[in-house]
Formats: sequence, C-alpha cells, structure tokens
Amino acid sequence: MKLVSWNVNGLRACVGKGFYDFMKEQEPDIMCVQETKLQAGQIKMELAGYHEYWNYAEKKGYSGTALFTKEEPKTVSYGIGVPEHDKEGRVIAAEYADFYVVTVYTPNSQNELARLSYRMEWEDAFRTYLKGLEKNKPVLCCGDMNVAHEEIDLKNPGTNHQNAGFTDEEREKFSRLLESGFIDTYRYFYPDREGAYSWWSYRMRARERNTGWRIDYFIASSVLAERLADALIYSEVYGSDHCPIGLIVK
Repeated sequence: MKLVSWNVNGLRACVGKGFYDFMKEQEPDIMCVQETKLQAGQIKMELAGYHEYWNYAEKKGYSGTALFTKEEPKTVSYGIGVPEHDKEGRVIAAEYADFYVVTVYTPNSQNELARLSYRMEWEDAFRTYLKGLEKNKPVLCCGDMNVAHEEIDLKNPGTNHQNAGFTDEEREKFSRLLESGFIDTYRYFYPDREGAYSWWSYRMRARERNTGWRIDYFIASSVLAERLADALIYSEVYGSDHCPIGLIVK
C-alpha cells in the first residue's frame, strides 16, 4: 500500500501546477493533502476511483485538509473533538481494517512566535487524540507538522534556532510524541541522511540551493514497525513550496 502526503499550499493552484500528473504517475492508495485553502464547492476534483473527504477552515482561503482514498474507510471523523482546535480544518481521520490514517496540518507558530503558546496547547491535545485512537487500533499519521525535529532536518540549524518550526519547545513536543510510541518513518529507514527536506522558502533561490527543512512526516504506531517497507520524499516534484512525501506499507 502506498500512502502520500502533500502540503499543496492552495489546492486550486497546485492543480494548475501538476497535481493530477503526480497522482496519475504515483497512483497512491491514500492521498492526504494539507493547506487546501478551500471552502465547500470551490473545486471539483477529477480523481476517478477515489473517495473524497474534506475538512474546511471556518476562515476562507485558510488551512484545510483533504483525504482521497481508493478503499472506502470504515469510518471518517473530522477534528480532534476539542472545539477551540477544530475551527481551522486541520485533521481528518479515516479508519481502515488494520489502522487509522490521520492527516494533519499542525498550526504554525508564526513570526515572532506569536502563536507558540497556542501551538503548545495544540500539541498536547493532538497527542492525546492520537493516543486515544490507538486504544482501538494502530495509527499512521501524516502531514505538515511544522517542526524540524533535529539539526539534520534543516539546512541552517544555527541561524534558525528559536525561529518558528525550530524552537526548543516545538522540538520537545515532537520528541514527546515519538516517545509516546510513534516512529518517525523517514528516520527509521534513513537515520543519517542529510539534505532530505520537504519545504523550501520561495525566497533566495532556496529550493535551487536545497536550503530546506524537513517538516512533513509520516509517523506510525510502533506496533506497525514490521509492516513499514520504505519512506519517500519526492523532492523532484514541484507545485508547492512543499514536496510530497510517501510511505510504503506491507
């Protein structure tokens, strides 16, 4: 089974920049999308053979997630069940026979860390949510988690320390998530690989120079370790300031 996750930074824009070509080439069984920046009825997808599920932000043109899947899930839920965290369309969970697939768009701490305190509340609530799902069956969670966990996960850790996405607080929350029983699947397969990034600023020719950050993840419940076959970063795929990432599951 092939799962793919992509922060498209506006799905309508990404559709005009090769989204369908990527889907036809890769044919993922499950495609998770973040930052759709859509409201209901603003796009009609041309994805024959896929079931579609959408979670929209209340604020127009902001945030939002989607999940496209060949197999119809047993159940689908939206948000994490906490009203203050469920206004921005950030989470969809699809239940399958053997596991849940969760797509998430983690809040950005923003310039001058204006939203860091909210982000800390979100992190605790989201971790609690995932662990709650795990009581029923294992979890595969993917998306833009807006943190470079270790120094290897961004080009310039020294000059970015305590900037949004590389604060000690955000990194510690991600460590706590992994310590609670999840695997960072890319580092599971490639613990020492450098230059493996999923996001690049549009400024300063960052992508051309590979001055990037790895802030998009597939994390998996540890009990799924034996079923993990490979983790992928499609760094050659354009269409957004993020590239798609993938996971192959046996």
